[in-house]
Amino acid sequence: MIRVALVDDDPMVCEHLRAVFDFADDIEVVDETYDGAAAVESVLRHRPDVVLMDLRMPGVDGLTAIERIHKLDRPPAVVALTTFDADHHILRALRAGAAGFLLKTTPPQDLIGLVRVAADGHTVLSPAASRRLVATATDRHTARDEALAVIGHLTPRETDILACLGNGLSNAQIAARMHLTEGTTKNYISQILAKLQCANRTQAGLLAQQAGL
Repeated sequence: MIRVALVDDDPMVCEHLRAVFDFADDIEVVDETYDGAAAVESVLRHRPDVVLMDLRMPGVDGLTAIERIHKLDRPPAVVALTTFDADHHILRALRAGAAGFLLKTTPPQDLIGLVRVAADGHTVLSPAASRRLVATATDRHTARDEALAVIGHLTPRETDILACLGNGLSNAQIAARMHLTEGTTKNYISQILAKLQCANRTQAGLLAQQAGL
C-alpha cells in the first residue's frame, strides 16, 4: 500500500485529491494538512511514502517545507503541485529536494499512475510545465548552447534515453519505447547520470529540456 500525504491550503483541493485516490486499491491517503509546518509534522507522525505538496501557502510555504522534509531521516518522495502562474518556484523546489512536479490539472488516472512512479523512487515531471519552466527561468539560447555542450559526449542511444527522462517517462515506459529490458534501461540511466555529473533523474531531465530534446 502506497501511503500518501496531501498538503494544500485549499481544503477543496485536498478533497478532490482524496477522491481521486479512493479509486486506487494500492494508494491510501494517510493525512492532509494545510500549511508547510503541519506538513513536516505530518511526515514525522505518519511516515508517508509520497507527499503531494502545494508550493504557495500562507505561513510556512511549500518550498520551505520541502527543504525541511528533505533533511529528515528517510524522507518520503515529495512531489510539488503547481499551476502555470507558479512556474518561477519550480526550479527552487527541485533544488530543495522535490522528486518532481505536476500540474494540479493532471487527469486523475495519470495522477494515480505518477504517484506510483514517485513511490518507486523515480522522478515525475509534467512535460508542459517543464518546457515552460525552462523558457521562463533561463535565457533559452544560452541555456541550450550550454546544455548541448554538456551532453555532446553521450552516445546516440544515451541521448535518446535522456530525451525520455526530459519527458518524465518511467523506466518501464523508456524500456518499452527503446525496446530494452528494464534492467538495461536502469544501467543506461546510471551511465548517463555519471557522464553528465547529475545527482538524480530530475537534474538530467531538466538538462534534456534545456538542450531542446
